[in-house]
Amino acid sequence: MSNDRVYNFSAGPSMLPLSVLEKAASELTNYRGSGQSVMEMSHRSKLYLSIFEEIKSDFKRIFKVPDTHEILFMQGGATFQFGAVPLNLIGKTGKADYAITGNFSKIACKEATKYGEINVAADSGDRNHTYIPSQSELKLSPDASYFHYCANNTIYGTEWKYVPETNGVPIVCDMSSNIMSKPVDVSKYGIIYAGVQKNMAPAGMAVVVIDKSLAGNELPITPKIMSYKIAIDKDSMDNTPPCYTIYMLGLVLKWLDEQGGTEGMAKIKTKKAGILYDVLDSSRLFIPIADKEARSDMNVTFRTGSDELDAKFVKEATEAGFVNIKGHRLAGGMRASIYNAMPMEGVEKLADFMRAFEKNN
Repeated sequence: MSNDRVYNFSAGPSMLPLSVLEKAASELTNYRGSGQSVMEMSHRSKLYLSIFEEIKSDFKRIFKVPDTHEILFMQGGATFQFGAVPLNLIGKTGKADYAITGNFSKIACKEATKYGEINVAADSGDRNHTYIPSQSELKLSPDASYFHYCANNTIYGTEWKYVPETNGVPIVCDMSSNIMSKPVDVSKYGIIYAGVQKNMAPAGMAVVVIDKSLAGNELPITPKIMSYKIAIDKDSMDNTPPCYTIYMLGLVLKWLDEQGGTEGMAKIKTKKAGILYDVLDSSRLFIPIADKEARSDMNVTFRTGSDELDAKFVKEATEAGFVNIKGHRLAGGMRASIYNAMPMEGVEKLADFMRAFEKNN
């Protein structure tokens, strides 16, 4: 890392790989001799379409998207999808199942109640979202149009370690905070969606990977901009797409390739998370928040048990160049978000800092 950059442990928008930012900077005013910035290009131009097609094909290859599924770039982030999913899918039976394992799945569930009958298949709120329900704890409806869950819980630091079995009911998964951190069997999902500002690009859109057979059944009230069918038919260009965010995603995908793709990333993230959890497990000061078997490899949550000491830790960490480490107001304590772009060095230095803080306090 260059000396003037901090280690940004933000939950999102999060840090991007330095080489990606430098590449974007070098092409900012004049993209590869075109005399213009990607920000200024017409989305219908030959040049931009060639960029767009390459990014889509890179995404398909790296994320191993089967031909049954389409890749969409939709504005509005994951929150936009909280409404788009029920509008497009719930019409089949008028019902859907939701697992609530944190703040965002709770918001998604609440949004869906506007459009149909929602069955809460599980709710980990009884233990402040510190665990992930097991398969046997899921109360699934045989007549649900789909089952929705959020793969990684940024606020409380928990992550699903399995793909639920739903007996043929399409699975919809919000993968905003752990997409591209490990290989995924896309064929198991009806829809995977992810806001890009944690592991893939600057904020401004969501990537949606959808089984094409699910499109075309939207409720009559579905806004045109939310229709998956129209988005598929128009290749994400019914309106002007977030051109620059897509371009940045493309640069991150090239960087991911250099790390060995999702397989390479999985090895790195397991090692990074292990470094911090080792500190927590051997600590007499720090208390991990999430249950051991449900711990997220992306968001490491912990506290000291004292609000004063937590505040002191956050203050001293910030002064030492570890920024955005304060926990979400719903969970308190501290949170280190160690997404793909966080270098190993940043995690090792934070671990050293934590050990030193414990010794002094």
